Amino acid sequence: NNLGILWSQRDRIETAQTYLESAEGLYNQYMKEDGNPPLDPSEHFMAEEEKLTDQERSKRFEKAYTHTLYYLAQVYQHLHMIEKAAQYCHTTLKRQLEYCGYYPVEWARNAATLSQYYLSKECFMEARHCLAAASVIFSQAGQVPSAEDDETEPDQQDLPERKAEIARCWIKYCLNLLQSARKLLEDNIGELDPDRQMELKAQRKKEEDEKEEGRKKAVLFGTSDICDSVLAMEEKVSSVYPLDFQEAREIFLVGQNYVQEAKEFFQVDGYVTDHIEIIQDHSALFKVLAFFEEDYERRCKMHKRRIDMLEPIYVDLNPQYYLLIRRQLQCELADTYYEMMDLKVAIGNRLEKLDSHTVKKINSLAQCSIKYYELFLDSLRNPDKVFPNKLEADVLRPAMVAKFHIARLYGKLITSDSKKQLENMQTSLEYYTFLVDYCEKYPDAVPAIETELELSKEMVNLLPASMERLRAKLSSLV
Repeated sequence: NNLGILWSQRDRIETAQTYLESAEGLYNQYMKEDGNPPLDPSEHFMAEEEKLTDQERSKRFEKAYTHTLYYLAQVYQHLHMIEKAAQYCHTTLKRQLEYCGYYPVEWARNAATLSQYYLSKECFMEARHCLAAASVIFSQAGQVPSAEDDETEPDQQDLPERKAEIARCWIKYCLNLLQSARKLLEDNIGELDPDRQMELKAQRKKEEDEKEEGRKKAVLFGTSDICDSVLAMEEKVSSVYPLDFQEAREIFLVGQNYVQEAKEFFQVDGYVTDHIEIIQDHSALFKVLAFFEEDYERRCKMHKRRIDMLEPIYVDLNPQYYLLIRRQLQCELADTYYEMMDLKVAIGNRLEKLDSHTVKKINSLAQCSIKYYELFLDSLRNPDKVFPNKLEADVLRPAMVAKFHIARLYGKLITSDSKKQLENMQTSLEYYTFLVDYCEKYPDAVPAIETELELSKEMVNLLPASMERLRAKLSSLV
């Protein structure tokens, strides 16, 4: 172990790996061939009557092996063997609980971090188990004396921050579970597919019971009393895909509670970026919950909640220091207004005749969406206010989608003034043309915006004829 640590501190990770894997092999071979607890090195310097009991020897030997696994987890992480690193991390955490060798706060933090790996693999049951265990063990901090050689755990003053970090991992859990369910349930235009919903509900009923049992044995943490608390914690939130609004709402509410908990520590004064990330996650929770809501009016209200939480932060951000975050917020606000406008159009289509209030609302939402898309595009201009000839790869898609959406929004504006309508069509055409021209000039941009490009080409062909007809109609009226 010590040679492994030494080489890893010298950044010779492969050499460290060789020594640590030898240590692991040594433990396994010894347990297989002998199995009795070996002497502790310190016993060679002790009088006979001071020698350790078998129990104490065993405890020290197991602790040394737990350290082997702990260091191997880090080595595999360094070597980007992520799956192996996660396995070793899980086993380490399991053994630390078994042999009571852990600091509660550090253990909880590691378990919460491991949950994020399971999330990336969409293993929601394992992720939830790690988080529930993290919350339970964290609650021991300060109450239970650490078994790590009777030392007290460092950094007791960091408790509020650690608690907020675990809350943020819970938010990600709820968000990822909802978003994965959405992917399963949406049709090709991003709406809920009722046939798929029925099919998945029937399938779930059949599979769930047998599946959970088998997987659970492999991942459980802790002794029986800890297990009970962890189980109780797990029961507060599902680990299966929600398939309707009610199920989605239950997960959403758990996520929203953790948002409040995380915001208590990560306040805007002192933690600007963290605070905004938490608000963005809260907005994303509302966005994915709206997907499950069938009532368009209520869906609109959920998007309005997103606007209400994002706009005030955006207004307060200094563009000089927070350019990237401002761009993210500009795009998100524009998209949210756009979505609300689409919903209002859908509501309007159900009416026999559009009333002036709905027309005003549709236009106002479209204008707000255009405003934020334009602000985002303006942020890409150079100091002389010139738009770049060629866009950087990281802003190519957002910029093109913004152009495409603005084109579509000008086409959605409702006016009884034909001149105004012609102006809007002209502006719309200019934005669609920009997209088509850009892709002709830079063909490598095509894969990033294939769908938008197809539609833009179509509109570039169709719009001039529509505009011609409107001009003819106007001149006949003169």
